[in-house]
Order: sequence, then structure tokens, then C-alpha cells
Amino acid sequence: MMDFEVECKRILFLMTPATYRSGAFLNAAQRLGLEVVVGIDLPETLSDYWHVPLGLDFSQVEASIQTIIDFAQTHPFMAILSLDDSASELAARASVALGLAHNSPHASEAARDKLLMRRLMSAGGAPCPIFREFWLHADPVEMARQVSFPCVLKPRRLSGSRGVIRADTVPEFVSAFHRLKRLLINEGYSENETSFLVEDFIPGFEVALEGLLTHGELKVLTLFDKPDPLDGPFFEETIYVTPSRLSGEMQQAIAQCVATAARSLGLREGPVHAELRVNDQGPWMLEIAGRSIGGLCSTVLEFGSGICLEELILRHALGEDLASVERDGGAAGVMMIPIPKAGILRSVHGIEEAQAVPFITGIEITARLHNQLVPLPEGASYLGFIFARGETPEAVEEAIRQAHQHLHFEIRREIPLLNRSLPAV
Repeated sequence: MMDFEVECKRILFLMTPATYRSGAFLNAAQRLGLEVVVGIDLPETLSDYWHVPLGLDFSQVEASIQTIIDFAQTHPFMAILSLDDSASELAARASVALGLAHNSPHASEAARDKLLMRRLMSAGGAPCPIFREFWLHADPVEMARQVSFPCVLKPRRLSGSRGVIRADTVPEFVSAFHRLKRLLINEGYSENETSFLVEDFIPGFEVALEGLLTHGELKVLTLFDKPDPLDGPFFEETIYVTPSRLSGEMQQAIAQCVATAARSLGLREGPVHAELRVNDQGPWMLEIAGRSIGGLCSTVLEFGSGICLEELILRHALGEDLASVERDGGAAGVMMIPIPKAGILRSVHGIEEAQAVPFITGIEITARLHNQLVPLPEGASYLGFIFARGETPEAVEEAIRQAHQHLHFEIRREIPLLNRSLPAV
């Protein structure tokens, strides 16, 4: 058992009301005996109504920073953590104001803005695709003449593969552009003031790296293989399995690539989640975020003697030396169950059969019955998660695939009220 002594300290979590990640971090903080203050992205009136101790409007950064500073005058913090991408810049700027360990605000911005990320990575020597910036008000046919096919259209700030679309031809590019444009305008972006990214498609398979940065030095916590092909036209995440089946030499090259990317963005402290493609030319950086893996995926990771990823991140934020902490042995995996089509989720079948598959440790259906489902590239969620542990990555992957085959989701397209048949009178 690893012997850590953690005195009672106060920490600020910044989160949105819809985050998946709060439960794991709150439980980890409780195990460590930390006092937690939750800063939630809510208008002031709703914060008062729901008795939220620290209601913040993440879109009003200056006002939110001042609110945090005022609160800290009587309730000082040891650290500020953004639990997802939405408040990473706010966390960095508030940490600067309070003199806490932090990434620079510029680095936090670069980790959210895909165009700025690409520019800094390219300048810093991290292998990444050729890219161009275009504007929503421009002519898509003219844009298509300036790119190489296949290519990928990407919004600058949406996460979770939202709005990411591959195009192989000019007609596909024009169609993808209009789809991305509709999505961004629906999200509140201005047509005349919004740009997006188009980059060359990189063939190969994907991996994801979880790490911790301390004074700019990267410690790799684990490397996930993504065994399902992610070739488009959309790029929904599915299965993650660790440990990686890649050679030690390739894993070292991936770690070096991520370290170069983090350095080029100026990321120096805290968790990083990096996505890469790997082919015969080696690893290519796709994205790097100044946070840990999203959703409920972190629950498959354990370190030392049963320490979860969130506890590790909190210990690191409090300044503990974690250089010797390694992931527990054995293989683990998770599947983010994709939404196959739009509609209303009416029922879910086969959960007991899926749970009975050897090596399956849990099934978590997060989509709510009778609610609207929206698949990628417009959607921002999954049907749920399948978790597995076993002796080998191959056994874990096969268990997840078998469990998924047992699950059946009844999704009905919503019929507009005016088209529904009226009862006979």
C-alpha cells in the first residue's frame, strides 16, 4: 500500500452541470480528505436558487476570475482544476491571479483551439497534418480547389469529434462544409466571424496517451490502443484498450511526440490527454488536451494499490511526488457505445447478457429513456459505456465486442405531430 500523508486542504473544481466527470473527482477528493468547493457554470440567479456555493458564468471570464478571487480571500485554495475543456482557460487565469501552480492561459487556450494548436505544434516540431484556415462565409467550391483530398474539416473549439468530417471529393467537401456551418451557427457562432480548420487526412490507426506534466516533464500513465478503424466520414470514439500492443520502440516515439507537442503549446503542469495516428512514418499528433480522458473511461485505470486516475491527478495538483507510481498490471478496456441513428430511445435490452460475458466488469447506460438521441457529427454524447478487465488486451477487446453484440437499443424516429394519424371519431 502506498503511504501518502495528505493534510486537509481546499481545492476548487470548475465544471459544467452536464459533466460526466464530477463523481469520480468528488469521490477521489473525499478519499483524500480534501475540502472541495464546486464552481459551476450557471447564471447567478440559478446559482442562488440551487444554493451553489460558487456559481460562475464561464463565458464572462473577467467577472468569474474576480468572483473566485473574492471567494479565496476567506476560503483560500491549494489548487484549481477544470474538470473538462470548458473552463481550462478560466482555471489557468484564476490560478495566475492567486499564485497557484498552473499552465499559462495561452497554453490552455491553445489546447482548446485546434487552429492555434496546429500552428504551435507545426512551429514546435511535432509531426502533424498539413492544415489551412477557412471562413464560414467563404465559397465552399473555391475552398475545395485549395485543399488536397482526402481531407478533414474541423471546428476550432468543439470537442469529442463533433463537427469533424472527412471529404474525399469536391461534392463531399461542399456537403461537409454546409453540415459543419449549420452546426456552428446552431451553437451560436457568427458566420462572418468564425473560421474552421481543414487538414490532410492521415492514414493509420489511432492511440491515446494519458500523462502527467510536472515542470514540463511528461510522465506517461498509460497508452491506449483504439482497435476500431477511424477513417471517417465521422470519427466516433469506440474501444480503448491498454496496455498497448505496439512495440516498446514505437511507444517511446509516441511519448516523445506528445512531449514535443506539450512543449510547443507551453503545457507544463497537470494531466494531458493526447490523440495520435500511427503509420509507417511513425506517430502524428492529432490533438492534446490539458485534462484527463473524458466520459467514464478513466474508471478502467488503477495505479499503485488501487489508486484511481482522479486521485492521482489530485495528489499531483497538491504537489506530491508521483514519479514512482505505475499502472496496476493486467489489461483493461472501455467502449463508448456510439449512437447509431437519431431518434427517441425507447428501450434497452440485453444488459444482463452483456454483463455475463467473461472479463466484463460493468455496463453503464448513460442515455436516458424517452430522450432524443443525436449521433455524430452533431451529437455530443454516447449511449453508455462497457468496461472490461482481463489478462491480455486481446481478451479484453474480444469481451467488449461480445458484450456489445448482446446490447440492443430501440430507437424510433420522432414523428412530427402534424403527420400523426388522428384517432377515429
